[in-house]
Amino acid sequence: MPEPLTAHTQDYLKAIYALSAQHGPVSTNALAERLGVTPASVTGMIQRMAAADPPLVSYRKYQGVRLTAEGERAALQVIRSHRLLEAYLVEHLGYPWDAVHEEACRLEHVLSPELTARIAQALGEPQRDPHGELIPDAQLTMPAEDTLPLADLHPPQQALVRRVEAGTAGFLRYLESVGLVPGVRLAVLEASPYDGNLRLRIDENELVLGPAVTGHVFVEVLEV
Repeated sequence: MPEPLTAHTQDYLKAIYALSAQHGPVSTNALAERLGVTPASVTGMIQRMAAADPPLVSYRKYQGVRLTAEGERAALQVIRSHRLLEAYLVEHLGYPWDAVHEEACRLEHVLSPELTARIAQALGEPQRDPHGELIPDAQLTMPAEDTLPLADLHPPQQALVRRVEAGTAGFLRYLESVGLVPGVRLAVLEASPYDGNLRLRIDENELVLGPAVTGHVFVEVLEV
């Protein structure tokens, strides 16, 4: 039976999964930047993960790293635990959505699959966490999603906010203050060709947001 994965290994698996979803094979430099460690530390860890039984990653120098099937399942298990924990903290313990990420990061590594399943059942098998991120299902399959960054929209498009990147607690509080949260419908009124700013209408309010915000909000474009 394989050894239980350490929290350190799980953090690497999550980071590789997230980066590969955006860019394909992940470079050691990109992984080092995301995890806040040196490229040399990443190389050593990747080599150990590739030599595990079964291997968690496949790695070739200068060609990046990919998760194996076993590594992807392990990554999805910890992502599922993390996002269900966030949902549980908000819905049952009254945490605000800007305070759950760090708590979930601490708890995700000690949650058993059995307890994860019970939390999912207690929540009614949710599909998304409080930030709108999709939750892998019980078979550790990530549901499909067709979204794009709000920054890519142009007038007169309308859209539904599906998810936001958690970022910092301050960023989430800002999004909440302007009403840019999952489930909200918006309309693009104007797009600046010079600085990328968008003028939006949310409910009866208008606001102007720049790419530093709109690049981290993901929407489903609506047919109107």
